[in-house]
Amino acid sequence: MRTNFVWQVAYKEILSTLRDRRTLVSTILLPLLLIPVFLLGFPLLIGGLLGGETARVQKVGVVGLERLPGLLRRDLERGSGAGSAGVELVAVKDPLAAVQSGEVEAALRLTVPLPDHAGGPPVPIEVFTKLGNLKSSGVTSKIEGAVERYNEALVTRRLEAEGLSRDVLTPVRIESRDASTVAERRSGQLAFLIPLFILQFILAGGQPTAIDSTAGEKERGTLEVLLVTPVSRLEVVAGKFVATTLFALTSAVFSMVGLAAAGWVGRSLLGSLVAGSGNGDAAELATLFGGNLSLSLPAFGALLAVAVTTAMLISVLQLTITVFARSYKEAQTYLVPLALVAILPAVTLQFADFLTVGSGFYLIPLVNAMLVILNIVKGSLGAAAIILTVISNLVYAALLLLLAWRLFRRESVIFRH
Repeated sequence: MRTNFVWQVAYKEILSTLRDRRTLVSTILLPLLLIPVFLLGFPLLIGGLLGGETARVQKVGVVGLERLPGLLRRDLERGSGAGSAGVELVAVKDPLAAVQSGEVEAALRLTVPLPDHAGGPPVPIEVFTKLGNLKSSGVTSKIEGAVERYNEALVTRRLEAEGLSRDVLTPVRIESRDASTVAERRSGQLAFLIPLFILQFILAGGQPTAIDSTAGEKERGTLEVLLVTPVSRLEVVAGKFVATTLFALTSAVFSMVGLAAAGWVGRSLLGSLVAGSGNGDAAELATLFGGNLSLSLPAFGALLAVAVTTAMLISVLQLTITVFARSYKEAQTYLVPLALVAILPAVTLQFADFLTVGSGFYLIPLVNAMLVILNIVKGSLGAAAIILTVISNLVYAALLLLLAWRLFRRESVIFRH
């Protein structure tokens, strides 16, 4: 195989792909921006909305408003403080209809007067709310918090009257200690989505070149011209493979840069921004999404090694699939199942803590890459798993490259119209 011919074919495919500006957007800008938006922007937006609802006075309907004790009523209307506003209590006749019509965001029904001292049987309060509605969930939390504080006040008053401390109710107290490593805490509980993003960007980065260099050339009638040149079929396949891998890898690298940038911004600026705004919900959500992620240099290197070999595997797989297509649109249709297949392991990864991951998992294509990426972002650099994943990806890529070469030698595939 002549290397100069391989690079000439690769150069031709690279130039052809670069002519489409949309490819640059999908290869560079989207991976660079979408991961920080997901890790930081989305939590800040949701946190801001939740914080706004907490600080807003919401309307609550009450059936039997006269049965509401003054202490509980004042607590409901005043709120718990710390940025949490109270609620506006209004009398309604039909609590269910009032909530469903949007007249109020929640409603209470008091069938009997509420007690003003502890010691008797518990008295129920019916709370009407839309469980799937975030606004209703927020006002429900305010109601539950006020009722809990009211219960505590009555119990404390009764215990003091008996000369007892409130501690007699809790002879044993649990104090939880987080045993997670710093990296595990920073990666967040939704870290399983990060491998999915990286693999999807690899797929999206290599797809335009893979399609254009096979089905696209068939459609334009230029593939036949290329195959009658002195360049061998193996050199043609290798050149197209190099070009496709280059764009897939570029997309992967920019997604990792976006990942590292989001972690740096989260650690450096998020705390001060949240402290200035007084919105703790945003900080909690950003941590949950992995906004405080930290990648060391060895971790970034391991991530890059896995990304390179995964990009090689996905690129040659895309070439092998799209060579059967007769048109650009047909090739896009053929690649849709591949994107869906990449989603399935990510769905399984959210239950990774319940799985006993053996060495065999790191031999499964795509699954191995997702597992290793998840381990890396959680701070677990298992050398054996990384090496096994890299080697298996290289072996699979070599086998698929051999298959692609054989397909390019078959006229029934190349001249399929």
